[in-house]
Amino acid sequence: MKDRSSEGLWAWRQPENHNHMIGLQEKGPTASGDGSIELAFFGGSAFRITTPAGLTLMLDPWRNPPWGTWDWYLYDFPKTQVDVALSTHAHFDHDGLHQLSANVILDRLIGTYSFADVTITGIADKHVSDSRHNAYDWAEMTRRLTHVGTTPPDNWRSFDNCLLIVEVAGLRILHWGDNRPNPPSSVWDKLGEIDILLLPVDGSQHVLSYAQADAVADRLKARLIVPHHYGIWDVTTRGSTLLPPDAWVNTRPDAIWAEAGAVRLDPAFVKAQAGRVFCFGEKVAFDKPDMKAAPKGA
Repeated sequence: MKDRSSEGLWAWRQPENHNHMIGLQEKGPTASGDGSIELAFFGGSAFRITTPAGLTLMLDPWRNPPWGTWDWYLYDFPKTQVDVALSTHAHFDHDGLHQLSANVILDRLIGTYSFADVTITGIADKHVSDSRHNAYDWAEMTRRLTHVGTTPPDNWRSFDNCLLIVEVAGLRILHWGDNRPNPPSSVWDKLGEIDILLLPVDGSQHVLSYAQADAVADRLKARLIVPHHYGIWDVTTRGSTLLPPDAWVNTRPDAIWAEAGAVRLDPAFVKAQAGRVFCFGEKVAFDKPDMKAAPKGA
């Protein structure tokens, strides 16, 4: 088989087109329906947001490590078509943009993008580089076993991170990515108060410790907190070292466990919350492959 790892972007091979964007462009920022948004979870740190105008955004689609020595995911990211694709940083579990059929790709956005009824702002900061709270201390192992620079300010590109704020339907939604828990005050000032916080929380405390997650949510005065970057038994491999978020979620008062992988959120409901957790758990917005099915050709 031909090695396509160096062929570059391949959107030219996609049969889809951007007619939907042309329609939204002509229509302008006009909402439809009841003004609610849809938030859909795709495992890992991947979320799809559908705006009241019908614009679809996918944030942080995942893939397996490109070096091929071990996998984090049991299968490929599901084939998905969206209007806008975004990635917070250049790590395999967040940057699978090439797997989507997307009209617009915003990789590591810094600055502002506005279209239809949404405005997205990317704020440049840094990836977590202190993982002493994790049982495996993967950041220290990276420093000892590779030549990758992990420590700011002279880190490699993969240890940068862009905090993404999505403003839609009167809500401010923040995807934390894998950002460090202690950005400078200038970054906190830009973030302000957040309505929906997409926050990395898992039982191994891979990105943030439980105490750090609490502190971030409290400082942002987040109304609704949605965990991500956690282990799901039939999505992620044991080799990822990620664990479910249940222990942390169950410490939060009046937490909500989703009944499906996608939910419609009314802005009035979100605004009425105060630090409440909404967790998708094992629910995802795609049909998981049947792991018991016989391999092709068997």
